[in-house]
Amino acid sequence: MKKYLLSIFTLVLPILTFAQDAQEIGIDQQIDQAFGNATGWFVNFIFYQIDFGGGIKVFWVLFPLIIGALYFTFYFKFINFSGFFTSVNIVRGKYDEIDHHESLVGAGDSTPGGDNIETIAIEDHEGEVSHFQALTAALSATVGLGNIAGVAIAVSIGGAGATFWMIVAGLLGMASKFVECTLGVKYRDIDKDGTVFGGPMYYLTKGLKEKGLGNLGKILAAVFAVFVIGGSFGGGNMFQVNQAAQLFEHMTGGEESFINGYRWVFGLVMAVLVGIVIIGGIKKIAKVTDKIVPFMVVIYVAASLFVIITNYNMIGDAFMQIFNGAFSPEGVAGGAIGVLVQGFRRAAFSNEAGIGSASIAHSAVKTKYAASEGMVALLEPFIDTVVVCTMTALVLVITGNVTAANAGLNDADAILLTSGAFESAISWFPYVLTVAVVLFAFSTMISWSYYGYQGWAFLFGRTKKMEYVYKTLFCLFVIVGASISLGSVIGFSDAMIFAMMVPNMIGLVLLAPKVKDELNRFMKAIKGVK
Repeated sequence: MKKYLLSIFTLVLPILTFAQDAQEIGIDQQIDQAFGNATGWFVNFIFYQIDFGGGIKVFWVLFPLIIGALYFTFYFKFINFSGFFTSVNIVRGKYDEIDHHESLVGAGDSTPGGDNIETIAIEDHEGEVSHFQALTAALSATVGLGNIAGVAIAVSIGGAGATFWMIVAGLLGMASKFVECTLGVKYRDIDKDGTVFGGPMYYLTKGLKEKGLGNLGKILAAVFAVFVIGGSFGGGNMFQVNQAAQLFEHMTGGEESFINGYRWVFGLVMAVLVGIVIIGGIKKIAKVTDKIVPFMVVIYVAASLFVIITNYNMIGDAFMQIFNGAFSPEGVAGGAIGVLVQGFRRAAFSNEAGIGSASIAHSAVKTKYAASEGMVALLEPFIDTVVVCTMTALVLVITGNVTAANAGLNDADAILLTSGAFESAISWFPYVLTVAVVLFAFSTMISWSYYGYQGWAFLFGRTKKMEYVYKTLFCLFVIVGASISLGSVIGFSDAMIFAMMVPNMIGLVLLAPKVKDELNRFMKAIKGVK
């Protein structure tokens, strides 16, 4: 451990010097511009907006996400609603007894070219984390800046009505999460030392091979792996630390802040903390996230409820604004469809349902029933979008911060809008929110480091050398992310995250019958449990 941390510091020193110089001579802007010129075509393609006229423009990536979520909702007979309480019971541990391994019931499939069935029982291995830890590890990658800042942007552009469609999108997204996380467990690989490797790379490869589409599966899996690595360095790392550093600097005095001009120090501290956690793998990550995420979500929701309750006389009016604005908005570009688009867009950007990332964390769970973890995963969009995003929207609506003047805000400014809304009811809460944002950014980074490493290991092998190369690079990007301007870099990395949806959604639709088989097997197993 010490030896590895020392090597990180050795590699970091030149970066620090570069980062400091970059702030003085503006080379970071030059790099950002050059990067943007090289990658702009890809970003423009992924975030291309189809113009329907009347001010209505829709990102094409929303169509497969929404249509896919609707398809899965009907195909699995509204599992997002009918399975909700079963999901809660799984997390509570009600069905743990059926996961004992006295029997050698298969819980996996054959590795391509191999002859051993990868059951947890046969391999004498139970997985790496509990249902609750898998849920919090995946939640930590989605609950964060998107919920706090992104919602402010959505309701500023789309009005209060965007909240209604955000909730609808979150409820539909639960079905997509169920499908991808069930497949993540079903087709995972378990290494000789018990380390779990899972996610779209594996269910695309193995699952599509079973259907006679092996070559397509290999191509889709490789493409997904490239995208998840890029997304982990950018949106899952540099963007998070950059926004956290920006808010921290603002709350500690702005231009007078002690980190003004030395944001690389903030990045260095975060890099060391991230490095300490991610070296331990998913078990260490899960042990951190299962404490940070529930704690911060409870504090955030409690503060939201306090603001809402102290303004109880405005609750009825706020809900009327949300409902009326969803169907008959006034002064909003694109009318009702425009509001719908804003709600769905923010929900998709926030909970990542259909992107495939969460299935990587969920695949490490201790279970022999793949569908049990799929059921747990469907709680994720509910917590992330239906609860946390809705709370944020209600606070903004009640405190009068939903105005067209705020529609052009970026995430960094929008987070200050949310902070100001809380401050109007709780004067000291912006400082708590700053801590929350830093912790959310930290938990997002450690979870995305796991996602990126899984893609890295799929492409370059599972050796310790390759593992340390990736994790060292990830820590270096934390420092760079805190230090420089990121416009084009973030645009590219966000595009990579949403590009993950393309190969993933193809696999989900083709493999849905396999998920139905797993669901039937699990429901049959729990039928006798009281």
